This record gives sequence, structure tokens and C-alpha cells, in this order.
Amino acid sequence: QVQLEESGGGLVQAGGSLTLSCRASGGTFSTTSMGWFRQAPGQEREFVAALFSNGRSNYADSVKGRFTISRDNAKNTVYLQMNSLKPEDTAVYYCHALVYVSASTSPSVYWGKGTQVTVSS
Repeated sequence: QVQLEESGGGLVQAGGSLTLSCRASGGTFSTTSMGWFRQAPGQEREFVAALFSNGRSNYADSVKGRFTISRDNAKNTVYLQMNSLKPEDTAVYYCHALVYVSASTSPSVYWGKGTQVTVSS
């Protein structure tokens, strides 16, 4: 019912910047939170950043001060501005959303298919 589509990944040199975007679409829904996870080869998926409906945000310690999450409510799109990128930031980045669909009494979790971010030394 709800689809998440990420974009903005690519190859960048260390110290550079990238902006990821994730658009939520499909039907009528309200979003409780949207955010980002990432997964490097051979590693478990880890939390990166989240933005809640009350405007609060949260970041993993590894990205604080470098990444910024924001949202355009009119477009149902969340962004991740990544600055001062490091090789260890290389991973597939996944959009995550927790939403209520069609007046449901419980929320549903949705994931995007991921976008590759590669940071060279």
C-alpha cells in the first residue's frame, strides 16, 4: 500500500557530501516517523537517523555533527544530508517509515529497497 523510494546515492570522495531522499507514496496514510538505516557488506543493519512527527530527531553517535535529517511534509519526502563523508560511511542506505494506513489501529513498518553510498579514500 505504501511505497518508499530512495534516491541520491553514488560515489564520492572522502570529505565530500551527498544528499539522500526518500519519498513515501500510495494511498492515504499518516507518518509517525521516517528515517534511515544502513548496512555495510558483512555487517548488520544499523540505525543512522530518524525524524518523528513531533519534530524531534535522533542520530547515531557515529554520524552526529555530520548528517542532518529533514522532511518536506507536503511531498512526504525525508532527506539525509551527509557531510564530511568517511570511507566507513560506505553502505547501502535504507529508508524506513512507520505509518498508519487507512485509519488502521496499529502502525505498519515499511522499508525502501536501498541506495548505495560509496566513499573513496
